[in-house]
Amino acid sequence: MDLLSDCARERILIIDGAMGTMIQQFHLAETDFRGSLFADHQGDLSGNYGILSLTRPEIILEIHRKYLEAGADIIETNTFTSTSISQEDYGLGSIAGEMSRVSAEIAVRAAREFTARDPSKPRFVAGSIGPMNKSLSLSPDVNNPGFRSVTFDEVAASYYEQIAALTEGGVDLILLETIFDTLNAKAAIFAFKRFYRETGRKELPIMISGTITDGSGRTLSGQTLEAFYISIMHAQPISVGLNCALGGKQMRPYIEELSALVPCLVSCYPNAGLPNTFGEYDESPEETAAVLEGFARDGFLNIAGGCCGTTPEHIRLIAEAVKDIAPRPLPVEAKLPATA
Repeated sequence: MDLLSDCARERILIIDGAMGTMIQQFHLAETDFRGSLFADHQGDLSGNYGILSLTRPEIILEIHRKYLEAGADIIETNTFTSTSISQEDYGLGSIAGEMSRVSAEIAVRAAREFTARDPSKPRFVAGSIGPMNKSLSLSPDVNNPGFRSVTFDEVAASYYEQIAALTEGGVDLILLETIFDTLNAKAAIFAFKRFYRETGRKELPIMISGTITDGSGRTLSGQTLEAFYISIMHAQPISVGLNCALGGKQMRPYIEELSALVPCLVSCYPNAGLPNTFGEYDESPEETAAVLEGFARDGFLNIAGGCCGTTPEHIRLIAEAVKDIAPRPLPVEAKLPATA
């Protein structure tokens, strides 16, 4: 995307913060998730944040607007779990495509409103694609390591449906995020390439963001950062980065490594620190902003924002902290990892 690339050359771009954290602040009941559309649905829907785009769209729109007001250049659709496979947990796999399309339309509406207010600061919508609740690399049965509850073709088909719906909803780019299993990500990339090839539509830019789960510096499925990048670089992403799992302080060595490795933009949107014993995030907006400001000053970043536990105030302070810092310069030539 030429406009997005132009903006990224001028400044560090800001991506929004947590959707779930903001939804929790509304203290919604089961009836909010059901609405009139799913009043008679069998099984609980509480906690299914994706369905709120259909039952409480005004809440999702309000959250997007708050992040845009805080200074976000890129907002993510409310579609992290809106694939048919993930929605089967709620018995709603058949409407996953509609959830993604409507979620995209809500985010696009908010972004276009803010771009119209200030055309010198265009806003972009990233179609959020999460890692799914089923893994192609890891067995759900500790007694049967070879067992898989899903196939590559099934995962690719589910992602294909979501990519089609997000594109129809008008997103500006696709964001494949919180990757802990690179094989799932490769299925998503396969679906992404296949969709645009089969439909003849212009391929949208794709952002790819993995997650390091502990101090080993590896993904949950066991890859180092270099191995992860080699596995996904054929997608020719506009950015590669890290999000979730760790707070910014714990991410530093990995973002530094990634910034020296990849020829594209580097993104980082960490959690607000590590969760406490109650699963809550205590890192203040000032602390998160200071960490990302340090990354920016050291030349690691092109895109910054927040993940779990972050709020519009986190995003506002991050945007303020990095606004006068030059973005990480891209290599003149792609520096690909050595191969055997």
